[in-house]
Amino acid sequence: QVQLVESGGGLVQSGGSLRLSCAASGSIFRIVDMGWYRQTPGKQRELVATITPISSTDYAYSVKGRFTISRDNAKNTVYLQMDSLKPEDTAVYYCNRSPPSWSWGQGTQVTVSS
Repeated sequence: QVQLVESGGGLVQSGGSLRLSCAASGSIFRIVDMGWYRQTPGKQRELVATITPISSTDYAYSVKGRFTISRDNAKNTVYLQMDSLKPEDTAVYYCNRSPPSWSWGQGTQVTVSS
């Protein structure tokens, strides 16, 4: 079973930046599409960005132009660079396959203050 460990969250002011990391165990990481997701209390988890094994990317409309997903297959790690952060980006951020099929990690909290 693949284990996912997210990190890099924190408290930032509106307009600031954060870089999230997600480390995955297992070599299967290198051949699957990966995604970043986020969830706020009382809402369903939503897909934020996806990346294929050869680094083709796609983004939710709400983050397009502000967030950048990337991956390092040698390190089994996927990243999410978040710029121009807004208070509505506040959420717990998770990574998983796209579509998700592995057990969820603990996530990393991102809080954007206005």
